[in-house]
Amino acid sequence: MLNRLIRPLTVVALSLVTLSLGTLTAQAATVVKLHHDLTEDSAQHEGALRFKKLVEERSNGDIQVKIFPNNALGDDVQVAQQMQFGAVQAAPIPTAKLSGFNKQLQLIDLPFLFPSRDIAYQFLDGPVGQRVLDGLRDAGFEPASFWESGFKQMTCNKPVHEPADLDGAKFRVMESPLLIAQYKAVGANPVPIAFSETYTALQQGVVDCQENPLVSISQMKFYEVQDYLMLSNHGYLGTAFIFSKVWFDKLPEAQQTILMDAAREAGQYQRERSVAREQGYLDGIKEAGGTEVVVLNDEQKQAFRDAMDPVYEEFGAILGEDLMQATRQELDRLNEGQ
Repeated sequence: MLNRLIRPLTVVALSLVTLSLGTLTAQAATVVKLHHDLTEDSAQHEGALRFKKLVEERSNGDIQVKIFPNNALGDDVQVAQQMQFGAVQAAPIPTAKLSGFNKQLQLIDLPFLFPSRDIAYQFLDGPVGQRVLDGLRDAGFEPASFWESGFKQMTCNKPVHEPADLDGAKFRVMESPLLIAQYKAVGANPVPIAFSETYTALQQGVVDCQENPLVSISQMKFYEVQDYLMLSNHGYLGTAFIFSKVWFDKLPEAQQTILMDAAREAGQYQRERSVAREQGYLDGIKEAGGTEVVVLNDEQKQAFRDAMDPVYEEFGAILGEDLMQATRQELDRLNEGQ
């Protein structure tokens, strides 16, 4: 009789232990909320998916990544603020939008800084790029690497061939002192407007023009409310993939390594996909038929470069002469190697 009672009790006890262990395992999983500002049909989202795959496989499911695209958690600046106290754990955020947290990040938004993507990648992945990236730690972020949206183009409701064509134009920019100064230098009236509100601002005539890489112009459908697209490559939009430092610092070292390695590897893949997708974005804009594409030639680009050149002197003092000198030396070295 006693044996018959013991066996059921033992089974029940083992079941309870198994259930408890399962519950503890589920509770122990580290969850990463990953924000980005583009649609699911973008290289940025493909990079996020690759990051998720790498992290979950390498951690054997101990780290789970939940992706929130298209500003689902708020705009980039709002999310960066949430990251400072750990409410959001990871995000690739445009460097211009992070410049309020570290002014030296404005370096990457200098007009016509990079002559090609290859040089941009080498610079950003090199010592000067890493130095700028590391400056985000003091603001509450743990930086991993640079991702990208690509070279920026201009759209407007009138054709733009030279700086004088922007005289008096209301030009939407990101909330960045450098970008504001850049468009003041060519006679435009720069207006900082949130990315998510840009389409409506263009549609309602609050602004006349805007700048963005082709991915944003295409996926956010800015071309629907703009008559002209100028292929100018006048600036580079890099994104810094960052973690919440207050959250990251509490993780086991093994998990930190998995997350860092995955962010860097996914970033390389994201860049490849960004390049591969661009022609498709341009073709789609042309096929829509409502926007005329204007290709600026080298002479026209040089005119914009000359007009925007005072920004280098103005922000050189803000960024620091030491950083500017290191930048010039590194770019000279990279250009010589081409």
